[in-house]
Amino acid sequence: MLNYIWLGLVILGLAAALSTDLQDKVSNKYQSGIPIPISFSIDSTIDHSKPFETKLIISKGNLYKYYYTKAENDLIFDAKISVDKNKTEASFFTIIEKGFPEVFQKMAKVSGKENDLTGVISIKSNFTNQGEVTGSIIFEEVSFLGLKEVTNSALSYAETAVNIALGLIGVMALWLGVMKIAEEAGLITYIALALKPVTKFLFPEVPAEHPAMGAMIMNISANFLGLGNAATPFGLKAMEELDKLNPNKGTATNAMCTFLAVNTAGMTLIPATAIAVRASAGSSEPAVIIGTALFASTCATITGITVAKIMEKFPIKFSEFGKWLNDSKKFLISIFSIGIVISLILLTGMGSTISSFFSFLNPELIKNIIQVVSILAIPLLIAIFVGFGAYKKVKVYEVFVEGAKEGFNVAVRIIPYLVAMLMAIGIFRTGGAMEWLIYILQPITNFVGMPAEALPMALMRPLSGSGSLGIMAEIISVHGPDSFIGILVSTFFGSTETTFYVLAVYFGSVGIKRIRHAVVAGVAADIVGILAAVFIVTLLFG
Repeated sequence: MLNYIWLGLVILGLAAALSTDLQDKVSNKYQSGIPIPISFSIDSTIDHSKPFETKLIISKGNLYKYYYTKAENDLIFDAKISVDKNKTEASFFTIIEKGFPEVFQKMAKVSGKENDLTGVISIKSNFTNQGEVTGSIIFEEVSFLGLKEVTNSALSYAETAVNIALGLIGVMALWLGVMKIAEEAGLITYIALALKPVTKFLFPEVPAEHPAMGAMIMNISANFLGLGNAATPFGLKAMEELDKLNPNKGTATNAMCTFLAVNTAGMTLIPATAIAVRASAGSSEPAVIIGTALFASTCATITGITVAKIMEKFPIKFSEFGKWLNDSKKFLISIFSIGIVISLILLTGMGSTISSFFSFLNPELIKNIIQVVSILAIPLLIAIFVGFGAYKKVKVYEVFVEGAKEGFNVAVRIIPYLVAMLMAIGIFRTGGAMEWLIYILQPITNFVGMPAEALPMALMRPLSGSGSLGIMAEIISVHGPDSFIGILVSTFFGSTETTFYVLAVYFGSVGIKRIRHAVVAGVAADIVGILAAVFIVTLLFG
Protein backbone atom coordinates (compact mmCIF):
# COMPACT_ATOMS: atom_id res chain seq x y z
CA MET A 1 0.00 0.00 0.00
CA LEU A 2 2.86 2.37 0.75
CA ASN A 3 3.91 2.11 -2.91
CA TYR A 4 0.50 3.38 -4.04
CA ILE A 5 0.47 6.17 -1.47
CA TRP A 6 3.94 7.31 -2.48
CA LEU A 7 3.08 7.16 -6.18
CA GLY A 8 -0.19 9.02 -5.55
CA LEU A 9 1.56 11.85 -3.70
CA VAL A 10 4.08 12.29 -6.53
CA ILE A 11 1.57 12.08 -9.42
CA LEU A 12 -1.01 14.35 -7.78
CA GLY A 13 1.65 16.91 -6.91
CA LEU A 14 3.06 16.97 -10.45
CA ALA A 15 -0.42 17.04 -12.03
CA ALA A 16 -1.49 19.96 -9.84
CA ALA A 17 1.67 21.92 -10.63
CA LEU A 18 1.40 21.31 -14.38
CA SER A 19 -2.29 22.25 -14.55
CA THR A 20 -1.64 25.46 -12.60
CA ASP A 21 1.30 26.34 -14.86
CA LEU A 22 -0.76 25.82 -18.03
CA GLN A 23 -3.56 27.97 -16.63
CA ASP A 24 -1.09 30.73 -15.67
CA LYS A 25 0.50 30.52 -19.12
CA VAL A 26 -2.83 30.93 -20.92
CA SER A 27 -3.90 33.85 -18.72
CA ASN A 28 -0.36 35.34 -18.65
CA LYS A 29 -0.71 35.76 -14.90
CA TYR A 30 2.81 37.16 -14.49
CA GLN A 31 2.51 39.60 -17.43
CA SER A 32 5.48 38.16 -19.32
CA GLY A 33 6.45 40.46 -22.21
CA ILE A 34 3.96 43.16 -21.11
CA PRO A 35 5.42 46.64 -20.43
CA ILE A 36 4.48 47.84 -16.93
CA PRO A 37 4.54 51.65 -16.40
CA ILE A 38 7.11 52.79 -13.83
CA SER A 39 8.84 55.94 -12.62
CA PHE A 40 12.18 56.61 -10.92
CA SER A 41 14.61 59.44 -10.19
CA ILE A 42 17.99 60.26 -11.77
CA ASP A 43 20.36 62.88 -10.34
CA SER A 44 23.53 64.52 -11.61
CA THR A 45 25.85 62.43 -9.45
CA ILE A 46 25.05 59.21 -11.32
CA ASP A 47 27.74 57.83 -13.62
CA HIS A 48 25.76 56.19 -16.43
CA SER A 49 28.77 54.26 -17.65
CA LYS A 50 28.56 52.12 -14.52
CA PRO A 51 25.67 50.29 -12.84
CA PHE A 52 23.88 52.63 -10.43
CA GLU A 53 21.19 52.21 -7.79
CA THR A 54 17.81 53.89 -7.67
CA LYS A 55 14.25 53.28 -6.52
CA LEU A 56 11.69 52.02 -9.04
CA ILE A 57 8.03 52.88 -8.44
CA ILE A 58 4.96 51.00 -9.67
CA SER A 59 1.78 52.86 -8.78
CA LYS A 60 -0.88 51.06 -6.75
CA GLY A 61 -3.29 51.60 -9.65
CA ASN A 62 -1.00 49.74 -12.05
CA LEU A 63 -0.45 47.01 -9.47
CA TYR A 64 -4.16 46.30 -9.53
CA LYS A 65 -4.52 46.82 -13.30
CA TYR A 66 -1.80 44.36 -14.28
CA TYR A 67 -1.53 41.97 -11.31
CA TYR A 68 -4.95 42.30 -9.61
CA THR A 69 -3.12 43.16 -6.37
CA LYS A 70 -4.71 45.71 -4.05
CA ALA A 71 -2.26 47.88 -2.10
CA GLU A 72 -2.58 50.95 0.10
CA ASN A 73 0.61 52.49 -1.27
CA ASP A 74 2.70 52.45 -4.43
CA LEU A 75 5.24 49.62 -4.71
CA ILE A 76 8.78 50.98 -4.27
CA PHE A 77 11.80 48.73 -4.60
CA ASP A 78 15.55 49.21 -4.81
CA ALA A 79 17.13 48.28 -8.13
CA LYS A 80 20.59 48.22 -9.65
CA ILE A 81 20.46 49.54 -13.23
CA SER A 82 22.93 49.02 -16.09
CA VAL A 83 22.33 51.42 -19.03
CA ASP A 84 22.91 50.34 -22.66
CA LYS A 85 24.95 52.34 -25.20
CA ASN A 86 21.90 54.17 -26.62
CA LYS A 87 20.93 55.28 -23.10
CA THR A 88 17.22 54.49 -23.76
CA GLU A 89 17.16 50.99 -22.32
CA ALA A 90 18.69 49.40 -19.27
CA SER A 91 18.75 46.06 -17.52
CA PHE A 92 17.95 45.97 -13.83
CA PHE A 93 18.39 43.69 -10.85
CA THR A 94 16.42 43.76 -7.59
CA ILE A 95 15.90 41.67 -4.46
CA ILE A 96 12.29 40.84 -3.60
CA GLU A 97 11.75 40.81 0.15
CA LYS A 98 9.03 39.17 2.26
CA GLY A 99 6.89 42.30 2.48
CA PHE A 100 6.38 42.46 -1.29
CA PRO A 101 3.11 41.32 -2.93
CA GLU A 102 2.89 37.54 -3.28
CA VAL A 103 2.91 37.62 -7.08
CA PHE A 104 6.36 39.26 -7.10
CA GLN A 105 7.68 36.80 -4.52
CA LYS A 106 6.60 33.95 -6.78
CA MET A 107 8.20 35.60 -9.82
CA ALA A 108 11.46 35.96 -7.90
CA LYS A 109 11.61 32.20 -7.34
CA VAL A 110 11.93 31.53 -11.06
CA SER A 111 15.74 31.60 -10.85
CA GLY A 112 15.93 29.06 -8.03
CA LYS A 113 16.59 29.73 -4.36
CA GLU A 114 17.61 33.40 -4.84
CA ASN A 115 14.93 36.07 -4.31
CA ASP A 116 16.14 38.16 -7.23
CA LEU A 117 14.16 39.56 -10.14
CA THR A 118 15.55 40.96 -13.39
CA GLY A 119 14.19 42.66 -16.50
CA VAL A 120 14.53 45.52 -18.97
CA ILE A 121 13.61 49.20 -18.49
CA SER A 122 12.67 51.43 -21.41
CA ILE A 123 12.13 55.24 -21.33
CA LYS A 124 11.01 57.69 -23.99
CA SER A 125 13.95 60.11 -23.58
CA ASN A 126 17.28 58.75 -22.29
CA PHE A 127 18.98 57.98 -19.02
CA THR A 128 21.15 61.14 -19.12
CA ASN A 129 18.13 63.28 -18.20
CA GLN A 130 17.86 64.32 -14.57
CA GLY A 131 14.88 64.38 -12.24
CA GLU A 132 11.76 62.21 -12.34
CA VAL A 133 11.77 59.79 -15.28
CA THR A 134 8.83 57.72 -16.55
CA GLY A 135 9.00 54.61 -18.66
CA SER A 136 8.07 50.95 -18.66
CA ILE A 137 9.54 47.75 -17.37
CA ILE A 138 9.39 44.23 -18.77
CA PHE A 139 10.15 41.60 -16.18
CA GLU A 140 11.99 38.39 -16.99
CA GLU A 141 9.74 35.74 -18.51
CA VAL A 142 8.06 33.52 -15.94
CA SER A 143 6.76 30.16 -17.15
CA PHE A 144 6.17 26.75 -15.55
CA LEU A 145 6.85 28.27 -12.16
CA GLY A 146 4.95 25.46 -10.41
CA LEU A 147 7.13 22.72 -11.88
CA LYS A 148 10.27 24.70 -11.04
CA GLU A 149 9.08 25.07 -7.46
CA VAL A 150 8.36 21.34 -7.35
CA THR A 151 11.91 20.63 -8.52
CA ASN A 152 13.39 22.94 -5.91
CA SER A 153 11.12 21.46 -3.24
CA ALA A 154 12.06 17.87 -4.10
CA LEU A 155 15.76 18.72 -3.82
CA SER A 156 15.21 20.70 -0.63
CA TYR A 157 13.17 17.96 1.05
CA ALA A 158 15.74 15.34 0.05
CA GLU A 159 18.42 17.46 1.71
CA THR A 160 16.19 17.90 4.76
CA ALA A 161 15.68 14.13 4.99
CA VAL A 162 19.42 13.51 5.06
CA ASN A 163 19.93 16.25 7.67
CA ILE A 164 17.21 14.70 9.84
CA ALA A 165 18.80 11.26 9.57
CA LEU A 166 22.28 12.60 10.30
CA GLY A 167 20.90 14.60 13.20
CA LEU A 168 19.43 11.40 14.59
CA ILE A 169 22.84 9.70 14.75
CA GLY A 170 23.87 11.37 18.00
CA VAL A 171 20.44 11.02 19.59
CA MET A 172 20.15 7.39 18.48
CA ALA A 173 23.61 6.55 19.77
CA LEU A 174 22.87 8.19 23.13
CA TRP A 175 19.52 6.55 23.83
CA LEU A 176 20.27 3.12 22.46
CA GLY A 177 23.47 3.15 24.49
CA VAL A 178 21.54 4.06 27.64
CA MET A 179 18.85 1.52 26.84
CA LYS A 180 21.46 -1.20 26.34
CA ILE A 181 22.64 -0.57 29.91
CA ALA A 182 19.07 -0.83 31.23
CA GLU A 183 18.55 -3.99 29.19
CA GLU A 184 21.72 -5.66 30.48
CA ALA A 185 20.82 -4.66 34.05
CA GLY A 186 17.33 -6.16 33.72
CA LEU A 187 15.50 -2.87 34.34
CA ILE A 188 13.58 -3.04 31.06
CA THR A 189 12.37 -6.54 31.94
CA TYR A 190 11.08 -5.32 35.31
CA ILE A 191 9.18 -2.48 33.64
CA ALA A 192 7.71 -4.84 31.03
CA LEU A 193 6.56 -7.33 33.68
CA ALA A 194 4.90 -4.54 35.67
CA LEU A 195 2.87 -3.55 32.59
CA LYS A 196 2.24 -7.12 31.41
CA PRO A 197 -1.61 -6.95 31.60
CA VAL A 198 -1.67 -4.04 29.14
CA THR A 199 1.11 -5.23 26.86
CA LYS A 200 -0.27 -8.77 26.68
CA PHE A 201 -3.52 -7.36 25.30
CA LEU A 202 -1.79 -5.05 22.81
CA PHE A 203 1.04 -7.38 21.73
CA PRO A 204 0.05 -10.98 22.63
CA GLU A 205 2.66 -12.52 20.31
CA VAL A 206 5.59 -10.67 21.95
CA PRO A 207 6.99 -12.32 25.12
CA ALA A 208 6.91 -10.00 28.16
CA GLU A 209 10.64 -10.47 28.77
CA HIS A 210 11.65 -9.80 25.14
CA PRO A 211 13.72 -6.60 24.52
CA ALA A 212 11.09 -5.43 21.99
CA MET A 213 8.53 -5.10 24.78
CA GLY A 214 10.75 -2.86 26.86
CA ALA A 215 11.61 -0.68 23.87
CA MET A 216 7.93 -0.27 22.95
CA ILE A 217 7.04 0.64 26.53
CA MET A 218 9.80 3.24 26.67
CA ASN A 219 8.74 4.68 23.30
CA ILE A 220 5.07 4.98 24.26
CA SER A 221 6.01 6.46 27.65
CA ALA A 222 8.36 9.03 26.07
CA ASN A 223 5.67 10.06 23.58
CA PHE A 224 3.09 10.36 26.36
CA LEU A 225 5.39 12.65 28.34
CA GLY A 226 6.23 14.74 25.28
CA LEU A 227 9.88 13.59 25.12
CA GLY A 228 10.08 13.34 21.32
CA ASN A 229 13.89 13.17 21.20
CA ALA A 230 13.84 10.02 23.30
CA ALA A 231 10.75 8.45 21.68
CA THR A 232 12.18 8.01 18.18
CA PRO A 233 15.31 6.03 19.19
CA PHE A 234 13.22 3.78 21.43
CA GLY A 235 10.73 3.28 18.59
CA LEU A 236 13.42 2.34 16.08
CA LYS A 237 14.93 -0.05 18.60
CA ALA A 238 11.50 -1.59 19.13
CA MET A 239 11.05 -2.17 15.40
CA GLU A 240 14.48 -3.76 15.17
CA GLU A 241 13.66 -6.15 18.02
CA LEU A 242 10.18 -6.90 16.64
CA ASP A 243 11.76 -7.80 13.31
CA LYS A 244 13.81 -10.48 15.09
CA LEU A 245 10.48 -12.18 15.95
CA ASN A 246 9.20 -11.73 12.40
CA PRO A 247 8.91 -15.09 10.56
CA ASN A 248 8.17 -13.35 7.26
CA LYS A 249 10.89 -10.73 6.69
CA GLY A 250 9.77 -7.67 4.73
CA THR A 251 6.15 -8.01 5.88
CA ALA A 252 4.82 -6.13 8.90
CA THR A 253 3.66 -8.28 11.81
CA ASN A 254 0.51 -7.69 13.87
CA ALA A 255 2.64 -6.28 16.69
CA MET A 256 4.36 -3.85 14.32
CA CYS A 257 1.04 -2.58 12.96
CA THR A 258 -0.45 -2.15 16.44
CA PHE A 259 2.71 -0.41 17.66
CA LEU A 260 2.60 1.99 14.69
CA ALA A 261 -1.12 2.66 15.33
CA VAL A 262 -0.37 3.67 18.93
CA ASN A 263 2.51 5.87 17.75
CA THR A 264 0.60 7.67 15.02
CA ALA A 265 -2.33 8.34 17.38
CA GLY A 266 0.06 10.65 19.26
CA MET A 267 -1.40 10.33 22.76
CA THR A 268 0.38 12.97 24.85
CA LEU A 269 -0.18 14.19 28.40
CA ILE A 270 1.57 17.54 27.91
CA PRO A 271 1.67 18.83 24.28
CA ALA A 272 4.65 21.04 25.12
CA THR A 273 5.33 22.33 21.58
CA ALA A 274 1.77 23.53 21.01
CA ILE A 275 1.67 25.13 24.48
CA ALA A 276 4.99 26.88 23.81
CA VAL A 277 3.70 28.32 20.51
CA ARG A 278 0.53 29.53 22.23
CA ALA A 279 2.51 31.11 25.07
CA SER A 280 4.87 32.89 22.67
CA ALA A 281 1.84 34.23 20.78
CA GLY A 282 0.60 35.90 23.97
CA SER A 283 -2.09 33.43 25.07
CA SER A 284 -3.59 34.12 28.50
CA GLU A 285 -4.35 30.38 28.83
CA PRO A 286 -1.65 28.49 26.91
CA ALA A 287 -2.27 25.21 28.78
CA VAL A 288 -6.02 25.11 28.14
CA ILE A 289 -5.42 22.60 25.33
CA ILE A 290 -4.09 19.93 27.70
CA GLY A 291 -7.61 18.63 28.34
CA THR A 292 -8.82 18.89 24.74
CA ALA A 293 -5.65 17.33 23.30
CA LEU A 294 -5.73 14.48 25.81
CA PHE A 295 -9.36 13.75 24.97
CA ALA A 296 -8.80 13.84 21.19
CA SER A 297 -5.60 11.78 21.33
CA THR A 298 -7.30 9.21 23.58
CA CYS A 299 -10.08 8.82 21.00
CA ALA A 300 -7.43 8.51 18.27
CA THR A 301 -5.50 5.88 20.23
CA ILE A 302 -8.61 3.80 20.91
CA THR A 303 -9.51 3.98 17.22
CA GLY A 304 -6.02 3.05 16.02
CA ILE A 305 -5.83 0.03 18.33
CA THR A 306 -9.38 -1.06 17.47
CA VAL A 307 -8.79 -0.88 13.72
CA ALA A 308 -5.45 -2.67 14.02
CA LYS A 309 -6.92 -5.45 16.17
CA ILE A 310 -9.89 -5.97 13.87
CA MET A 311 -7.98 -5.84 10.60
CA GLU A 312 -5.22 -8.19 11.74
CA LYS A 313 -7.86 -10.96 11.67
CA PHE A 314 -8.72 -10.36 8.02
CA PRO A 315 -9.05 -11.79 5.45
CA ILE A 316 -11.31 -14.24 7.27
CA LYS A 317 -13.66 -16.89 5.94
CA PHE A 318 -17.36 -16.17 6.36
CA SER A 319 -17.86 -19.45 8.21
CA GLU A 320 -15.22 -18.38 10.77
CA PHE A 321 -16.63 -14.89 11.31
CA GLY A 322 -18.95 -16.00 14.12
CA LYS A 323 -16.07 -17.66 15.95
CA TRP A 324 -13.92 -14.55 15.57
CA LEU A 325 -16.78 -12.38 16.86
CA ASN A 326 -17.17 -14.64 19.90
CA ASP A 327 -13.42 -14.68 20.59
CA SER A 328 -13.25 -10.88 20.29
CA LYS A 329 -16.36 -10.05 22.33
CA LYS A 330 -14.38 -8.99 25.41
CA PHE A 331 -12.30 -6.60 23.33
CA LEU A 332 -15.31 -5.16 21.49
CA ILE A 333 -17.28 -4.75 24.75
CA SER A 334 -14.30 -2.97 26.33
CA ILE A 335 -14.03 -0.54 23.44
CA PHE A 336 -17.78 0.08 23.47
CA SER A 337 -17.68 0.70 27.24
CA ILE A 338 -14.84 3.21 26.92
CA GLY A 339 -16.83 5.07 24.27
CA ILE A 340 -19.89 5.17 26.57
CA VAL A 341 -17.79 6.48 29.47
CA ILE A 342 -16.29 9.25 27.34
CA SER A 343 -19.74 10.23 26.05
CA LEU A 344 -21.17 10.32 29.59
CA ILE A 345 -18.29 12.50 30.77
CA LEU A 346 -19.06 15.01 28.05
CA LEU A 347 -22.84 14.89 28.37
CA THR A 348 -22.77 15.34 32.15
CA GLY A 349 -20.58 18.41 31.85
CA MET A 350 -17.43 16.87 33.32
CA GLY A 351 -15.58 17.72 30.11
CA SER A 352 -16.30 21.38 30.74
CA THR A 353 -15.09 21.01 34.33
CA ILE A 354 -11.82 19.45 33.17
CA SER A 355 -11.27 22.23 30.66
CA SER A 356 -12.14 24.87 33.26
CA PHE A 357 -9.56 23.38 35.60
CA PHE A 358 -6.81 23.77 33.02
CA SER A 359 -8.06 27.20 31.89
CA PHE A 360 -7.82 28.63 35.41
CA LEU A 361 -4.31 27.37 36.05
CA ASN A 362 -1.70 30.09 36.24
CA PRO A 363 -0.10 30.28 32.75
CA GLU A 364 3.24 31.18 34.30
CA LEU A 365 3.01 28.15 36.62
CA ILE A 366 2.24 25.84 33.70
CA LYS A 367 5.14 27.30 31.74
CA ASN A 368 7.49 26.73 34.67
CA ILE A 369 6.25 23.15 35.18
CA ILE A 370 6.81 22.32 31.52
CA GLN A 371 10.28 23.85 31.63
CA VAL A 372 11.16 21.83 34.74
CA VAL A 373 9.84 18.60 33.21
CA SER A 374 11.72 19.29 29.97
CA ILE A 375 14.95 20.01 31.82
CA LEU A 376 14.84 17.19 34.37
CA ALA A 377 13.14 14.32 32.50
CA ILE A 378 16.00 13.27 30.23
CA PRO A 379 18.85 13.65 32.78
CA LEU A 380 16.70 11.80 35.31
CA LEU A 381 16.10 8.91 32.89
CA ILE A 382 19.81 8.68 32.10
CA ALA A 383 20.71 8.79 35.81
CA ILE A 384 18.22 6.04 36.67
CA PHE A 385 19.25 3.75 33.80
CA VAL A 386 22.99 4.19 34.26
CA GLY A 387 22.75 4.16 38.06
CA PHE A 388 20.74 0.93 38.04
CA GLY A 389 23.26 -0.59 35.65
CA ALA A 390 26.13 0.33 37.96
CA TYR A 391 24.19 -1.09 40.92
CA LYS A 392 23.80 -4.38 39.04
CA LYS A 393 27.54 -4.30 38.28
CA VAL A 394 27.10 -3.92 34.53
CA LYS A 395 30.16 -2.66 32.62
CA VAL A 396 28.28 0.51 31.83
CA TYR A 397 30.83 2.15 29.53
CA GLU A 398 31.42 -0.91 27.34
CA VAL A 399 27.73 -1.73 27.15
CA PHE A 400 26.86 1.91 26.32
CA VAL A 401 29.34 1.92 23.42
CA GLU A 402 27.91 -1.35 22.12
CA GLY A 403 24.40 0.10 22.11
CA ALA A 404 25.59 3.37 20.58
CA LYS A 405 27.03 1.47 17.60
CA GLU A 406 23.57 0.08 16.91
CA GLY A 407 22.13 3.61 16.99
CA PHE A 408 24.61 4.82 14.38
CA ASN A 409 23.76 1.97 12.00
CA VAL A 410 20.01 2.44 12.34
CA ALA A 411 20.18 6.22 11.72
CA VAL A 412 22.16 5.73 8.50
CA ARG A 413 19.91 2.88 7.31
CA ILE A 414 16.74 4.98 7.31
CA ILE A 415 18.11 7.70 4.98
CA PRO A 416 16.77 6.25 1.65
CA TYR A 417 13.28 5.71 3.11
CA LEU A 418 13.20 9.16 4.66
CA VAL A 419 14.35 10.81 1.41
CA ALA A 420 11.69 8.96 -0.59
CA MET A 421 8.80 9.91 1.72
CA LEU A 422 9.76 13.54 2.35
CA MET A 423 10.45 14.12 -1.34
CA ALA A 424 6.95 12.85 -2.22
CA ILE A 425 5.38 15.00 0.49
CA GLY A 426 7.31 18.02 -0.80
CA ILE A 427 6.06 17.49 -4.35
CA PHE A 428 2.49 16.98 -3.14
CA ARG A 429 2.54 20.10 -1.01
CA THR A 430 4.43 22.47 -3.31
CA GLY A 431 2.70 21.30 -6.47
CA GLY A 432 -0.67 22.47 -5.17
CA ALA A 433 -2.37 19.09 -4.68
CA MET A 434 -3.10 20.11 -1.09
CA GLU A 435 -5.39 22.87 -2.41
CA TRP A 436 -7.22 20.28 -4.53
CA LEU A 437 -7.74 18.11 -1.45
CA ILE A 438 -8.96 21.07 0.58
CA TYR A 439 -11.48 21.95 -2.14
CA ILE A 440 -12.76 18.36 -2.32
CA LEU A 441 -13.07 17.92 1.45
CA GLN A 442 -14.54 21.33 2.23
CA PRO A 443 -18.22 20.18 2.06
CA ILE A 444 -17.44 17.39 4.55
CA THR A 445 -15.56 19.67 6.94
CA ASN A 446 -18.34 22.24 6.77
CA PHE A 447 -20.81 19.50 7.69
CA VAL A 448 -18.86 18.48 10.81
CA GLY A 449 -18.33 22.09 11.84
CA MET A 450 -14.63 22.47 11.07
CA PRO A 451 -13.71 26.01 9.97
CA ALA A 452 -12.21 26.20 6.50
CA GLU A 453 -9.16 27.99 7.94
CA ALA A 454 -8.30 24.93 10.05
CA LEU A 455 -8.50 22.39 7.21
CA PRO A 456 -4.93 22.91 5.90
CA MET A 457 -3.62 22.15 9.41
CA ALA A 458 -5.71 18.97 9.63
CA LEU A 459 -4.41 17.74 6.28
CA MET A 460 -0.78 18.70 6.82
CA ARG A 461 -0.42 17.18 10.30
CA PRO A 462 -0.18 13.51 9.14
CA LEU A 463 2.34 14.48 6.44
CA SER A 464 4.82 16.88 7.98
CA GLY A 465 5.64 17.94 11.52
CA SER A 466 7.49 21.13 10.53
CA GLY A 467 4.86 21.98 7.90
CA SER A 468 1.98 21.61 10.35
CA LEU A 469 3.90 23.58 12.98
CA GLY A 470 4.32 26.45 10.51
CA ILE A 471 0.63 26.38 9.57
CA MET A 472 -0.42 26.33 13.22
CA ALA A 473 1.83 29.28 14.06
CA GLU A 474 0.50 31.25 11.09
CA ILE A 475 -3.17 30.57 11.95
CA ILE A 476 -2.57 31.52 15.58
CA SER A 477 -0.85 34.77 14.54
CA VAL A 478 -3.81 35.70 12.32
CA HIS A 479 -6.75 34.61 14.52
CA GLY A 480 -5.16 34.76 17.97
CA PRO A 481 -4.12 31.90 20.27
CA ASP A 482 -7.26 32.08 22.44
CA SER A 483 -9.73 32.21 19.55
CA PHE A 484 -11.82 29.16 18.68
CA ILE A 485 -9.66 28.45 15.62
CA GLY A 486 -6.46 29.04 17.60
CA ILE A 487 -7.47 26.50 20.25
CA LEU A 488 -8.67 24.06 17.58
CA VAL A 489 -5.43 23.97 15.55
CA SER A 490 -3.41 23.76 18.77
CA THR A 491 -5.47 20.73 19.74
CA PHE A 492 -4.89 19.22 16.28
CA PHE A 493 -1.15 19.55 16.77
CA GLY A 494 -1.20 18.17 20.30
CA SER A 495 -3.43 15.18 19.60
CA THR A 496 -2.18 13.70 16.30
CA GLU A 497 1.16 12.62 14.87
CA THR A 498 3.03 12.74 11.54
CA THR A 499 1.75 9.36 10.36
CA PHE A 500 3.59 8.99 7.06
CA TYR A 501 6.88 10.19 8.50
CA VAL A 502 6.62 7.60 11.29
CA LEU A 503 5.71 4.86 8.81
CA ALA A 504 8.62 5.69 6.52
CA VAL A 505 11.20 5.90 9.32
CA TYR A 506 10.09 2.96 11.44
CA PHE A 507 9.37 0.49 8.65
CA GLY A 508 12.35 1.72 6.66
CA SER A 509 14.68 0.96 9.56
CA VAL A 510 13.98 -2.79 9.19
CA GLY A 511 13.24 -2.96 5.48
CA ILE A 512 9.48 -3.57 5.72
CA LYS A 513 7.87 -3.36 2.27
CA ARG A 514 4.44 -4.94 2.89
CA ILE A 515 2.92 -2.73 5.58
CA ARG A 516 -0.46 -4.50 5.62
CA HIS A 517 -3.06 -2.53 7.62
CA ALA A 518 -0.66 -0.09 9.32
CA VAL A 519 -1.64 2.85 7.07
CA VAL A 520 -5.37 2.19 7.48
CA ALA A 521 -5.07 2.05 11.28
CA GLY A 522 -2.87 5.16 11.39
CA VAL A 523 -5.06 7.24 9.08
CA ALA A 524 -8.20 6.10 10.92
CA ALA A 525 -6.62 7.27 14.17
CA ASP A 526 -5.77 10.63 12.57
CA ILE A 527 -9.30 11.15 11.23
CA VAL A 528 -10.95 10.29 14.54
CA GLY A 529 -8.42 12.43 16.41
CA ILE A 530 -9.27 15.43 14.21
CA LEU A 531 -13.03 14.86 14.51
CA ALA A 532 -12.75 14.39 18.28
CA ALA A 533 -10.77 17.64 18.51
CA VAL A 534 -13.47 19.49 16.54
CA PHE A 535 -16.15 17.96 18.79
CA ILE A 536 -14.54 18.73 22.15
CA VAL A 537 -13.33 22.23 21.21
CA THR A 538 -16.75 23.12 19.76
CA LEU A 539 -18.46 21.75 22.87
CA LEU A 540 -16.27 23.68 25.30
CA PHE A 541 -15.30 26.82 23.38
CA GLY A 542 -17.64 27.06 20.38
